[in-house]
Amino acid sequence: MWESLWSILNGTIVNAGTVIIGTAAGLSLSTRLPQRYQQIVLNSLGLFTIALGIDAAVLQFDDTVGRFKDVVRDGSTYGARLAIVMIGSLVVGGLLGSAMRLHERIESFGLWVHRRFGGDEGTQDGHKFAEGFLTASVIFCVGPLTLLGCLENGAKGDPSYLYIKAVLDGFCSMALAASLGWGVLLSVVTIAVYQGGLSLLAYTVADPLPEVSGNLMSCVGGVVMLANAVMILDLKKIPVADMLPGIFLPPAVVWIVEQASPGLLLPIG
Repeated sequence: MWESLWSILNGTIVNAGTVIIGTAAGLSLSTRLPQRYQQIVLNSLGLFTIALGIDAAVLQFDDTVGRFKDVVRDGSTYGARLAIVMIGSLVVGGLLGSAMRLHERIESFGLWVHRRFGGDEGTQDGHKFAEGFLTASVIFCVGPLTLLGCLENGAKGDPSYLYIKAVLDGFCSMALAASLGWGVLLSVVTIAVYQGGLSLLAYTVADPLPEVSGNLMSCVGGVVMLANAVMILDLKKIPVADMLPGIFLPPAVVWIVEQASPGLLLPIG
């Protein structure tokens, strides 16, 4: 039993470990870095998040259109169809997240943990802790490597993609912790629940998601990452957590469309 669980969750476990190590290193550095240098680290991280978001939202979208437009019905408008799925998922997901007050609840959870371990309620440090938790959770759990890695780890027992992601997240957590503090450490819970849950789901579900559906989930996740970058760079306060349900909607939308009109989004035959 334990060997089976390890083969499904080893990528997630290693990923959580590198984030813990990276956060510890970042916290050690933060005590030695002047405020202006911490701001440089934060700005660099925001710009890097933009690059990751563009890779997921734009480049993967373009790659998906290029690969499948010739094997679906009326491929000349295929890109527009996928864009509508993305927009619909983001809007409906945002409305659902707002109705559930996800962003507010996650921030409140971060503030509660901060108070629980000795912080003062309502202080700037408390809000910084919550921001570190939320920012790290979005960066670590949104993107093509997360979904693809969990599917490969759960369905095939191959943790390679999650191992690569673990190394990247280790360095990223170092930069985050150096500028946003130890709230970044709490994102380990998000990694364990989200990535571990996806890996277990991939293991138990007989038929994996169609590639188009998985790609669209990553594309919507890329848009969420771009919104997160806007927050990191302090350009505009966006309730990023409210947008998270949109990441899970593309498979449902694709399934509904294909039931009504086969071949419109997925390859024919």
